[in-house]
Amino acid sequence: MKVLIANKFFWLKGGSEKVLFQEREFLINNGIKVIDFSMHDPRNFPSEYSSYFVSHIDYHGANGFQTKLKNAFKFIHSPEAVRKIRALIQKEKPDTAHLHNIYHQLTPSIIHTLKEHGVKVVLTLHDGKLICPTYLMLDRDLKSCLECQGRHFYKPFFKNCANSRLQSFLLMVEAYWHKFFKSYDKVDLFISPSRFLAEVVAMRVPREKIVVLRNGIDLNEYRPPYEDEEYALYFGRLSREKGVETLLKAHWEVAGEIPLKIVGTGPIEAELRTKYPEAEFLGYRTGEELKSLVARASFVVVPSECYENCPMTVLEAMALGKPIIASRIGGLPELVEEGKTGLLFEAGNGEELKEKMLFLWKDRELRYEMGRAAREKAEREFSLKKHCEELLRIYRGLLEN
Repeated sequence: MKVLIANKFFWLKGGSEKVLFQEREFLINNGIKVIDFSMHDPRNFPSEYSSYFVSHIDYHGANGFQTKLKNAFKFIHSPEAVRKIRALIQKEKPDTAHLHNIYHQLTPSIIHTLKEHGVKVVLTLHDGKLICPTYLMLDRDLKSCLECQGRHFYKPFFKNCANSRLQSFLLMVEAYWHKFFKSYDKVDLFISPSRFLAEVVAMRVPREKIVVLRNGIDLNEYRPPYEDEEYALYFGRLSREKGVETLLKAHWEVAGEIPLKIVGTGPIEAELRTKYPEAEFLGYRTGEELKSLVARASFVVVPSECYENCPMTVLEAMALGKPIIASRIGGLPELVEEGKTGLLFEAGNGEELKEKMLFLWKDRELRYEMGRAAREKAEREFSLKKHCEELLRIYRGLLEN
């Protein structure tokens, strides 16, 4: 079997790349030929196929939007990506293509080229792009929103969801373009890491073409201590939709009792550091240093106010035997079992979050009990081996059909 894997980033940018590289390593270790297709970037991992990667383009840099205007058509349809993936297909002749985050730099236009050459196409839904042109499923005020429903793509333009009328216009045109040319209709199977996202995307895609396969994690890399050093922890991106300020406001009332560590960076980091000095901001941490911070925490808080899917932060906390306090939104209630592996609260409700934090803080034995249950759930449902074996069954099932 030969599998072509496409993702616009070939370095560990975020959770979706973590999923991709875990799957890629498993396939290679099981004797499956993996063919990489991505974008050039100085941070990329080595690949023998890098000569086929598309030119680097940054739509989020200082001149990001000017770049979008200059390359408006490439933002929607990349002739370079189509040309290079065609050459790669003709040379390597893959059986299956597994697409991850391909929007804007690679574009869904490569799906047409893959199908023209008889390649089976699988697309993992890491976000709500098929339903929402801005992919976050948030309106301009960062409130959760599903109004587009996979077809009303004019709404982000009129509501200015991207906080830029021209950018919202480009996203609207992109969505209608690929709907008109039926780019996603040509995908053979969609993989959704949560039941929540599967049901949302079913507003646009036939439900029978969507399979739920939750993300996996290599549990051998995580050793839970089942003890803690008495502090609460948030780790992740510092942006408004992640609900970090709701957490900090809730913590402000109990700062004298519960220490809080914040790990991560993002667009509102400086603002949060100034407004909430009682929390300890540790900046970016990764690898063993991050694992140690999570392992020593009393509990992890995931206060998201956007529709989360199956975030790796939650799986990492579970693998390290940590109870989780999470907002009741998106796919999070599928991961955190109320009263068993953690606690849930209404997204954006700081008062309820404060109460849940105090409740768990005052009962160390309950924390340890929930932490053990979280680890057991991770072993039962989220092992990387189980995830990748199911992925192989998906590939083989498509080829047999």
